[in-house]
Amino acid sequence: MTMTDVSGLSQLGKQVDAPKSPEEAVLERVPNSNQGMDYVTRFTAPEFTSLCPMTGQPDFAHIVIDYIPDAFLVESKSLKLFLTSFRNHGAFHEDCSVYIAKRLVELLQPKWLRIGAYWYPRGGIPIDVFWQTGDVPAGVWLPDQGVPTYRGRG
Repeated sequence: MTMTDVSGLSQLGKQVDAPKSPEEAVLERVPNSNQGMDYVTRFTAPEFTSLCPMTGQPDFAHIVIDYIPDAFLVESKSLKLFLTSFRNHGAFHEDCSVYIAKRLVELLQPKWLRIGAYWYPRGGIPIDVFWQTGDVPAGVWLPDQGVPTYRGRG
């Protein structure tokens, strides 16, 4: 097992204030010591919050991010701070979901990435957002995201 180089990280192991906006949030990466192997890393944010840009009311989502790393892994504290930065940020569901994916793709240049953003209904309509970079590479075990569609009463 090799030691991961964490020398370039600015947030891990330090007290850091939550970023004021997603644009200001610093996403960090570390070298993938298993480069050359195709495996899936999954992050689940079951209590994601952003604000409606029109009303300022909170919107809530259960977000699942799956990716197959290449040279880099996302550093999880920086990802948590990035996701937290949406708490006071006004953007529509689609904008939040796709922006998260785009920032991760830009940072990591993964072999593959998908996001499933399962938004809880406000006004009676859940809005779920799904995006991926392409087809899942052959031979990779990719479990279902395991989030049932919203049923409400029924």
